[in-house]
Amino acid sequence: MPSTFPPGDPAPADGGLPASALEGMPSRTFSVYVHVPFCRVRCGYCDFNTYTLPELGEGERQTLDYATAAHAELALAQQVLAGGRPPAVSTVFLGGGTPTMLAPEVLGDLVHDIRDRFGTAPDAEVTTEANPDTITPAVAERLAERGFTRVSLGMQSAVPHVLRTLDRTHDPANVVAAVAAVRAAGMQVSLDLIYGTPGESLEDWRRSLEAVVELEPDHVSAYALVVEQGTRLAAQVRRGEVPAPDDDDEADKYELADELLGAAGYGWYEISNWSRGPGLECRHNVAYWRGGDWWGVGPGAHSHVGGVRWWNVKHPRAYADRLACDASPAHAREVLDDAQRFDETVLLRSRLAEGLAVGRLRDGGRLEVPGLVADGLVERGAAVGGRVVLTRRGRLLADTVVHRLLRA
Repeated sequence: MPSTFPPGDPAPADGGLPASALEGMPSRTFSVYVHVPFCRVRCGYCDFNTYTLPELGEGERQTLDYATAAHAELALAQQVLAGGRPPAVSTVFLGGGTPTMLAPEVLGDLVHDIRDRFGTAPDAEVTTEANPDTITPAVAERLAERGFTRVSLGMQSAVPHVLRTLDRTHDPANVVAAVAAVRAAGMQVSLDLIYGTPGESLEDWRRSLEAVVELEPDHVSAYALVVEQGTRLAAQVRRGEVPAPDDDDEADKYELADELLGAAGYGWYEISNWSRGPGLECRHNVAYWRGGDWWGVGPGAHSHVGGVRWWNVKHPRAYADRLACDASPAHAREVLDDAQRFDETVLLRSRLAEGLAVGRLRDGGRLEVPGLVADGLVERGAAVGGRVVLTRRGRLLADTVVHRLLRA
């Protein structure tokens, strides 16, 4: 089942935001995330807010209701943000779930609606996630025609037994075909990987990385497997059917990824992300890490504007019903105080290769920097008043680094 909600305060029925949140919006970046909650099969490791159509009943009807509700939420966003005069949207990201379970025309209509209501920057990045099995040359061409600039393919592994453990149903050969189709349509391509799957050897992981390098995508994400409570994988681990991921094994696999990707010309720009060069980063995710504003559309989607964070009701039916009644789909929200916003800035900015300016730290955090350099966790330039940039070892121990940087 999808993970539970975080605690929060009641959200207003009209979706209104405090004036303080809207203040200064024109000077900040603004993005839109669209959560498409449908999957053909629920993967055993996944706790995202996703549903198969048989779970929902009236499958085709559910997708139509979803699209209608998503457009209604965009209208609500335009109304709520009008007083803040948000800048043109710099990035749009359709995630899920499997957005490409919906027709390119449906996805394109959502992008067109965003452009009509808010405007998009001339160089706007427009991404959709996709299962490799859903991308054909015709689909890729239709996505490109409707304004998409980037497709993020859920490859996860090139090794069949690893994919089976993850309950991934795509054919590894289709990754090659999907990459070719996306590239032929003139879009950027990203490949997403997971390491640390039970039964995955270091050589299995090397095989996946070598397959990625051979495909020459513009961008690669590699995330350590986390066993989330309530998932089928968690139950398998609890019953002793498969071993839990091992921290040392995952560290070895991260180091191998950084080594092989680096040798192939990919530079890390965030702990779990590499690109082939400047301008090929996932700018949408960078906006999150830099603390930008974004509106999250869809069931369970999270939003953040000016230090106010809120999250929508999770079930697609409840989501559609609220919007059909001209009510906000927000379930709850929180207004971050200055201390929370500082903590988030340190946590998120320190993950980036551009680093965190030492001058932004409190006195206690600044005093920790020389020790972090001496421990090999932070690059040496930070010791003379520069920026906190994690070493490879520091990336493996990022939580420890952040804990020390947050000292008062």
